[in-house]
Amino acid sequence: MPFEWYTDFVNTSYRPNKTDLKCLFYFEPAKGISVKEAVGRIASESSAGTWTTLARMPKRIKGTMATAFEIEKSGGGHYAKVAYPIDLWDPGNVPQLLSGIAGNIFGMKALDNLRLVDVSLPQAYIRHFRGPQFGIDGLRKLLKVKKRPITGAVPKPKIGFSAREHAEVGYETWMGGFELLKDDENLTSTSFNKFEERIMLCAKMRDKAEKETGDRKSALLNITGPTDVMIKRARMLHDLGWEYAMIDVVTCGAAGVQTLREICQDYHLAIHAHRAMHASFDRNPKHGISMLFLAKMMRLIGVDQLHIGTVVGKLVGTKGEVMNLEKELTARVLRGEKTGHEFPLLNQKWNHIKPVLPTSSGGVHPGLLPEIFDILGYDILLLVSGGIHGHPKGTRAGAKAAMQAIEAHMVHTSLEEYAKKHIELRQALEKWGHKHPR
Repeated sequence: MPFEWYTDFVNTSYRPNKTDLKCLFYFEPAKGISVKEAVGRIASESSAGTWTTLARMPKRIKGTMATAFEIEKSGGGHYAKVAYPIDLWDPGNVPQLLSGIAGNIFGMKALDNLRLVDVSLPQAYIRHFRGPQFGIDGLRKLLKVKKRPITGAVPKPKIGFSAREHAEVGYETWMGGFELLKDDENLTSTSFNKFEERIMLCAKMRDKAEKETGDRKSALLNITGPTDVMIKRARMLHDLGWEYAMIDVVTCGAAGVQTLREICQDYHLAIHAHRAMHASFDRNPKHGISMLFLAKMMRLIGVDQLHIGTVVGKLVGTKGEVMNLEKELTARVLRGEKTGHEFPLLNQKWNHIKPVLPTSSGGVHPGLLPEIFDILGYDILLLVSGGIHGHPKGTRAGAKAAMQAIEAHMVHTSLEEYAKKHIELRQALEKWGHKHPR
């Protein structure tokens, strides 16, 4: 049975058009499958091909065929770049894009491993998207934080508090100096902590904290659910004067996030994107979809904040991976470099798409902050949760300790030196030191 159809999708002499959408894949052919046939199957199955030659072809077929144009061996596998004609894509439709470049190709028997590493989106594609509503500068203006990291915390334990207890933890967090209270990924509405009650009680505590401190306070409240429920919850947040809606963007899917991006525009709500479930498909370095690709999709759709990890915290993510994510979310123009990958990442011009605020979280405490700032800088949302609530003197003292650690780094003083005159920081260092949690 002839399979020569697959190799029609490979042309190493091809030079992509400026309107082509380009993807970078890592792949390992199955036994008995040549490299050329394997990459041809990737390009074929993700565009206009099928498993055998056909008796009839539409005249436009050449304009819908993807082309694998660059292949390079790497260890036990290969990297390949594939160019896709713009006519393949439904304008403004991320789910349809994912059905192509991240769809059936992952189930092909001809491949032992396949990983979608990166994508380069042409202006002809991104012009159909708004991107983030606020961007980093807009969020800083919203919260009145000029230079230092924006700060926030999740009540811990992450689930178990009543709505009133949750709001009380929020008050202590705000009074310690933090800007943001945050729901965790698995808290939406429970029998003991109803969404409606929580956001109302937190609003009262927010107003109290703002009056007492004179500072802007807000919260990342989790609206995750069926799309119609998220729309209703977004309206509730707006009516109570909140500035953010939080969405678990992977579990809700691109369609849900795209819909809420438009709703949140109407309600002037920034979107905080939690990446819960991402590691189920991006942790294996040989197979699945990279977090870098997910970050690009979320910036394109238009979230304002996205989790990227810490390097030194409790979650997986190498220094190279986390730094790549930060660059991808914040840069206006990205030049492909070999940073954390054996094959260069792809160029990207974001044009009108604003930057996303990287969120550093997961096992953070005051003793780790200098390392995080040295890696990521100050243009981040810093979430310190267990690392303030576990402070020997409680949440408010813990938040103060974190703020003191930020101040110390910004004036180029060691934490130990700063702690001599700041008791909350000293107590935090006595408990955790500079330990990296696992």
